[in-house]
Amino acid sequence: MPAPTVPFEVFDHTADVGIIAYGRDLAELFANAARGMFHFIIDPSAVQERERRTRTVEADDLEGLLVAWLNDLLVVLNGDGFIPAAFVVEEVTPTRLRAVLAGEPVDSERHRFRMDVKAATYHLVQISQDGGWSARVIFDI
Repeated sequence: MPAPTVPFEVFDHTADVGIIAYGRDLAELFANAARGMFHFIIDPSAVQERERRTRTVEADDLEGLLVAWLNDLLVVLNGDGFIPAAFVVEEVTPTRLRAVLAGEPVDSERHRFRMDVKAATYHLVQISQDGGWSARVIFDI
């Protein structure tokens, strides 16, 4: 499968939403999945890259790692009050991911949230490789 020209696609799923993310490698795939999830949450052009934070996530397998990564980003947003605007995945194996997030603290004067994404789900999660990489994930809203 040739690499698509878009980093992710959006699809509807019953009362939820989902994405199919693409990447030339796993690092780009996981970064694009994060971009796709935040597409639902906030306009990324409203977020400035003022601070950097490093995150490490582990799971039992690649699909679990994707879900854990995306849910960890929701903890960063909802628990820490930090909105990532850029995602640099420095290391990714089938069970571990380390990434640097660039963004800023939530500012209620400037940031307008589009949708409340509650969680990335395991329902129908799928990662495949056919030339490039693709990942399908559904979000609970």
